[in-house]
Amino acid sequence: MLEGCKSVFKYEKLNEINEGTYGKVYKARDKKTGEFVALKKVKMDVGKDRYLEEYGFPLTSLREINILMSFDHPSIVKVKEVVMGDLDSVFLVMEYMEHDLKELMQMMKQPFSTSEVKCLMLQLLEGVKYLHDNWVLHRDLKTSNLLLNNQGELKVCDFGMSRQYGSPLKPYTSLVVTLWYRAPELLLGAKQYSTAVDMWSVGCIMAEMLTKKPLFTGKGEIDHLDKIFKTLGTPDETVWPGLSKLRGAKANFVKQPYNQLRKKFPFTPFTGSPVLSDSGFDLLNKLLTYDPEKRITADDALNHPWFHEVPLPKSKESMPTYPPQYAKKR
Repeated sequence: MLEGCKSVFKYEKLNEINEGTYGKVYKARDKKTGEFVALKKVKMDVGKDRYLEEYGFPLTSLREINILMSFDHPSIVKVKEVVMGDLDSVFLVMEYMEHDLKELMQMMKQPFSTSEVKCLMLQLLEGVKYLHDNWVLHRDLKTSNLLLNNQGELKVCDFGMSRQYGSPLKPYTSLVVTLWYRAPELLLGAKQYSTAVDMWSVGCIMAEMLTKKPLFTGKGEIDHLDKIFKTLGTPDETVWPGLSKLRGAKANFVKQPYNQLRKKFPFTPFTGSPVLSDSGFDLLNKLLTYDPEKRITADDALNHPWFHEVPLPKSKESMPTYPPQYAKKR
């Protein structure tokens, strides 16, 4: 795969954008064309990795390269090429995006408007649908893995935790997805899971887009489940058949029978209208459904009536642009 790769020195490194679990990301300029790109340096020491020991290349990076090189979708960040640096260091050359959603929302004074959230959610759902249609679970959807450019385009990035799935479902590790966006079946130790884990993350992201605050902010797995149960009600076999078979379900959790999610989206003081309409709340509830079998799919979410009611989604072209200070190091 790496034979015949070009040199990273065709790009001028400008500054480091961020560092994730699986590699540093730099802003760079193509010396020939002047085009800005993002250079992701592949980390070669990601824990104990059998592929790294056998082949000199980590499995997480192989997954990410294979997935991104084979994909072509406007809501998935595009990898232009793989290049080599000194001492066999490897870089992914990706399209440059001005912002990531997490940093952008931290810097914004006001949350996105409803029509802006709809525009972003449609793009996110289209990207997730494309992944699921191609038998890929992202497994780490969160606001810092969603990039936004000044053309109003949202793109999913960071596929280091992704993997292809099939039928029948195979046992996977449940230690995936950043805690605040992790589905309850993963928190309770499920080893067999599917696209529904990504849809729960999408629900958490939707709530965060609307309020500018993460929905559930547990300090550990048990604390996080407690926070979910206090908001959505404590599940049982009636609402989630098969729950009792999960390893973590035997823990003694708070018993709270009511769904209190609506209280997180109060009426706005200026207009008196809710931050989230009943239709929008219905979509959010369907994304945050306990039973993975009943959780809404990306395809069905794209066709939800919320996207067709006033205010309609903004077009990408009419999305606001944000000045460079919003991009921090970008």
